[in-house]
Amino acid sequence: MTVLRLGTRKSLMATTQSQLVADALSERTGHAVELVGVTTEGDVSKALLAQIGGTGVFVNALRDRLLAGEVDFAVHSLKDLPTGPAEGIALAATPRRDDPRDALCGPAKLADLPPGARVGTGSPRRVAQLRAMRPDLDVVPIRGNADTRLRKVTDGELDAVVLAYAGLTRIGRLEAVAEIFDPDQMLPAPGQGSLALECRADRTELRALLGTVDDAATRAAVTAERTVLAVLEAGCSAPVGAYAAEVEQKLHLTAAVVAHDGSRQVRLSASGHLDEAERLGRDLAARLLGQGADQLMGERLEPQ
Repeated sequence: MTVLRLGTRKSLMATTQSQLVADALSERTGHAVELVGVTTEGDVSKALLAQIGGTGVFVNALRDRLLAGEVDFAVHSLKDLPTGPAEGIALAATPRRDDPRDALCGPAKLADLPPGARVGTGSPRRVAQLRAMRPDLDVVPIRGNADTRLRKVTDGELDAVVLAYAGLTRIGRLEAVAEIFDPDQMLPAPGQGSLALECRADRTELRALLGTVDDAATRAAVTAERTVLAVLEAGCSAPVGAYAAEVEQKLHLTAAVVAHDGSRQVRLSASGHLDEAERLGRDLAARLLGQGADQLMGERLEPQ
């Protein structure tokens, strides 16, 4: 039986979630899977994502290895994938999604943090929604892996940080969580909590093999969410949240664009059949734009 080479970033988060995929794939297909660590631009640079090209900085090096035949497939956090198609690359599977919500990590819930508390996040989406909930907070831009960010709280540099709950679950750091934000409070990033398996588009048999771990409901949900992002022509530097879930065999999608200072937002919802996920996302994005979402995305805060 052929050993499959799985390309992954080298961080604890990435290797942990890649190993989960490897184990599931081996169980379903009988193929052994070997992890191959790859360093990406996003792992090396200390700059904020929006300053170094956005989500693709975690993805491009892995895609290069795929196209060169150095690895057979790659596992990404789906929210790191650019929404546009990549020539020669296929999205072969989206395994069942983990909890998509955001979590506040620190000694207290958001409502109990003192005025002026310093809360760290590297996401403009989280910045905008935090400011909408607590305009008095000092929201601080940060980079680094989850452990690095959590250490800023324990060292007293920050009062709290906001991280993805799914990632904290995967690396066993749930003891740091003070509060989990319901999507009504903080809409997740499109695709948050989901993984993406990519391979070369011309490898038909491998695509079918990887498809054994695909989850149809997850694929429909993230397709709707990412279509909103694509139509808005927004990336990680835009304060856009979107979340879709299957309820009673229908897909319910909510998306929002929030002003960077949290003062205003356009938030809308829609429902449709699972096989209409792309149309659902496209229509909702058009409605968001019709209500001025593009103006909110174009605004930037003046430097403090």
